[in-house]
Amino acid sequence: MTEATERFFESLPARGPTILRGLVEGTLQIDLGDGQQTDHWLVRMRPGAVQCARERGPADAIWYCRAALFDRLITGEAQGIAAVLRNESTFSGNVVLFLVFRRFFPNPPGTRDPREVARKAAGRLT
Repeated sequence: MTEATERFFESLPARGPTILRGLVEGTLQIDLGDGQQTDHWLVRMRPGAVQCARERGPADAIWYCRAALFDRLITGEAQGIAAVLRNESTFSGNVVLFLVFRRFFPNPPGTRDPREVARKAAGRLT
């Protein structure tokens, strides 16, 4: 597992209050595979809070992803939904947990808010 992955999971509890504002509650097990080794992370989410532990355990959902792909996800170079749809990663269980968890990933580099783009375009037209 890379240092970037470690830092990502360490940052989740501090970022939880701003990202987890809804009523979602549950546990997501994230399995990161790298050849013969699989690292396990248990992410417990509830409104306004997140807890992470480097372990397996009872979970409402399980997401398997290659470690190299996960590194691309945490830098915004790849998208979680696209990876699942392309069968580059697999998911089972409560899909809402995956949809909420992906909010912790950054936007792709160079992404701009479409509302801001529209405002700038409207300003040029007038």
